[in-house]
Amino acid sequence: MLPDDVSKKSSVTGCPVPSEQQPLNEYRELSESWFFRWAMLDLPAYLRKMAWVWGWSWAIAGPVAAASFPPAKYPVHFFVMGAGGASLLLCLVLLRLYLGWAYISSRLSDSKVFYEESGWYDGQIWSKPPEVQLQDRLVVTYEVKPLLQRLRKTLSVFAVSLLGGTFLWAML
Repeated sequence: MLPDDVSKKSSVTGCPVPSEQQPLNEYRELSESWFFRWAMLDLPAYLRKMAWVWGWSWAIAGPVAAASFPPAKYPVHFFVMGAGGASLLLCLVLLRLYLGWAYISSRLSDSKVFYEESGWYDGQIWSKPPEVQLQDRLVVTYEVKPLLQRLRKTLSVFAVSLLGGTFLWAML
């Protein structure tokens, strides 16, 4: 009965960190989640997801923009304002994806793991052995960093397009 309890507690031999708080298990959980898996999709599917979020954001931004700028009278103003409003939700989605993957990257890259045994009041620190550090850093290098790079590029393109929209708005 004792070996089962130990195997439930940790997938790494001699690791006191609860299984659900081990960085590699956190990575697996994040990569299997419905939302965070979006960053792992191939490029066309990833771009379709981002376009889908932006399109559905128009359900909120469109009526607000139409109330401010009637489309029949101010079509360009309506479109620029609606696109900017719809982009806010997309920005939040991208930011949440980035922060989630950056957190996992940090947990995997660190040589020490902070964990809680039973609650927020009893935090502990465990130093990873060299083989665990190597495994975790390989996951960061080949799995997580490309995702973070993709998200940074997407956020950069997004920032440039918002800046362009701002200049277009100023010219109107």
